[in-house]
Amino acid sequence: MKLTKALQWPRQFAVASLAVSLTVPRASTQESTSINAATVPAHSLEALVAEALGKNPELQFYNAEINAAKAGRKTADVLNNPEVSVGAGEKRVSGGGLGAEGLAWSVSVAQPFEWPGRIGLRKAIANHDIELAELGYARFKVALSGRVRTLAYGLFAAQETSAAAAAVAGRFKALRDVLVQRDPAGLTPLLETRVIEATELNAQRKASVALLAAQAALLELNQLRGASLDTRLTISQAGFSFHPSLPDRSVLLAAARTNNFELRTRAVELAQQGFRVKLAKNERFPSISAGPAYSEENAGNDRERLIGVGVSLPLPLWNRNSGNIGVAQARELQAQTALHVAHREVERKVLEAALTYETKLGEMAKWRPDSVQHFKEAAELADRHYRLGAVPISTYVELQKQYLDAVEGLLDTKKEALEAATQLEVLTGLPLPLSPIPPAEEKK
Repeated sequence: MKLTKALQWPRQFAVASLAVSLTVPRASTQESTSINAATVPAHSLEALVAEALGKNPELQFYNAEINAAKAGRKTADVLNNPEVSVGAGEKRVSGGGLGAEGLAWSVSVAQPFEWPGRIGLRKAIANHDIELAELGYARFKVALSGRVRTLAYGLFAAQETSAAAAAVAGRFKALRDVLVQRDPAGLTPLLETRVIEATELNAQRKASVALLAAQAALLELNQLRGASLDTRLTISQAGFSFHPSLPDRSVLLAAARTNNFELRTRAVELAQQGFRVKLAKNERFPSISAGPAYSEENAGNDRERLIGVGVSLPLPLWNRNSGNIGVAQARELQAQTALHVAHREVERKVLEAALTYETKLGEMAKWRPDSVQHFKEAAELADRHYRLGAVPISTYVELQKQYLDAVEGLLDTKKEALEAATQLEVLTGLPLPLSPIPPAEEKK
C-alpha cells in the first residue's frame, strides 16, 4: 500500500509539469495546421459535381459516340452509287465475197434499288443506335455525379478522421516523451507507459490509414474533374441532410422499371434486334438495278444504234440468307433473356439500396446533433485531468479510443447512407433523397 502511494506521487508531479510544458508547442502546431489548411481551396460537394460534369474528359467519348451514331443515321437511307459500264470492240461483216469492218461500242448506267422496306429498317436500326448512345451519355453523367459526390464526402470524412487520430496520437506521444524522460520507477508507471505507447501506435496507424484513404479519394476526384492529379483541395462541411423517409417500395420499383438506364438500354437493344431480324428476312430478296443503255455498231456503210432500258437482278436460288436470319433470331432471344435478367437484378438492387438507406438513417436518428463535439470535449477533458493525476489510465485511454471510434463510426455511417442514396438515384432516376443545408446553419 505504501509502495503504491509512493509511485503515484512522482507520476502526478510529472504529468502536472507536462501540462504546463506542452501548452505552447501544441498551440504552435495547431496554428501551422490552420495556416496550411487556409492555403488549400475549400470546395462544396455540389461545386465539385458541377466542375466534373463540365470538365470530365470521358464526356468527349460519349459525345463522339452520339456523333458517330448520327453520322450512321445519315448513311442509312442513302442509295448506292450508280454503276456505269462501257464496252468497245471491232465489228466485221462479210457476205457475197465482200467484207466491211468498223467500230462497235456500248455504254449503260444502272442504279441499284433496295427491296421495298429495307431502307426503312436500316433507318430504324440507326435511330436506335442514336438512342443507345444518348442513354449511355445520360447514364454516365448520373453515375459521374454520384461518384464525385461520394468521393468528395469520403475525402471529407478521411480528413476529419485523420485529424482526430493525429490529435489523439499527439497527446499520447507528448505524454510518452515526458514519462520516458522521467524514467519512472516501479511496475505501475512502467505498465502505464507501455499502454500509452501501444495506444499511440494504434492512433498513428488510424491516422495513416485515413490519410491514405484521403489521398486515394483526392487522386480519383482530380481525375474525374479533369484537374492535375497533384492538385490539393479540402472539402467544406457537407451541406446536406437526408430525407427522413423514402417513397413506398412499389413506387421505387415502378420508377426503376421506367427510368432505369440499364433496363431502358436493354429494351432499346431488344427493339433494335427485332428490326435486325426483319432486315435479315428482307435481305432474302435481291436488289434491282435499272438504267438506260446505248450501243452503236459501224461496219462500212452500215450503222446500227440501240437505245433501251436494262434491268438486272440476281436469282435467289442458292442463298436465301437463312444463316443471317438464324443469327439475328438467336441474338433477339439473347436480348429478351438479358432484359428479363436485368429486371430481376435491378429490382434486387433497388430493395437492397432502400434497406441500406433506411437502416443507416435509423442509426443516424439515434445520434445527438453534437455527438462528435461532446466526445472531443470529453477526450480533451480526460487529457487535462490525467495530467493532473485525477483520471486513471484506463479511463483516459478508453475515452481517447472511444472518441476515435465515434468519429470514424459517425462519418462512415453517413458515407454509407450517401452511397445508398446515390445508388437509388442511379437505379430509379428519382432525385437524391437529400436536402441542402444553408451555409449559416451548417456553421452552427
